[in-house]
Amino acid sequence: MELILKEDIIGLGFKNDIVNVKSGYGRNYLIPQGKAVIASPSAKKILAENLKQQAHKLAAQKAAAEERAQALQGVSVKVAAKVSVTGQLYGSVTTITVAEELKKQGIEIDRKIITMRDIKKVGEYVALVHFHKEVIVEVPVTVVAENAEELAAAKKAEKAEAPAVVEEAPVEEAPVAEEEEAPAAE
Repeated sequence: MELILKEDIIGLGFKNDIVNVKSGYGRNYLIPQGKAVIASPSAKKILAENLKQQAHKLAAQKAAAEERAQALQGVSVKVAAKVSVTGQLYGSVTTITVAEELKKQGIEIDRKIITMRDIKKVGEYVALVHFHKEVIVEVPVTVVAENAEELAAAKKAEKAEAPAVVEEAPVEEAPVAEEEEAPAAE
């Protein structure tokens, strides 16, 4: 089913894009919610005319998006999370977490324009920020252990305990003397 989007939908397309979607998704979600219209020949002509009239407005929007993208150049996010001894996170780092960390740095970004997979392990990842359909910024995300010192101490203690196990020499048991049974007096 061919549709014209009326708003940006992350993972599908941007406003005024013509996209192909499955019929059920279009009929049951996009059209009733007002997020898209059927791409009939007349709707395509109207879209072309609107784009022609709005060309300068779209250029201004792109310029504003590029300006916002400049603010994110060189910015990286460091997230401290609770981690198990194996490096597995308790919970996960999501777009909400990244948006909150950027807000702490003074950069206000809506979590809905950030895309990334949920992070479940310690390491380095990349979050994509979609300001405009032609302006996408990569933000490096580093996840570190909140309790790194405790984990290092625990691993050190495990290594210290492992060699500390000393085999004990077998102890020879003294033979137990059996007592002679006295004959029972009758």
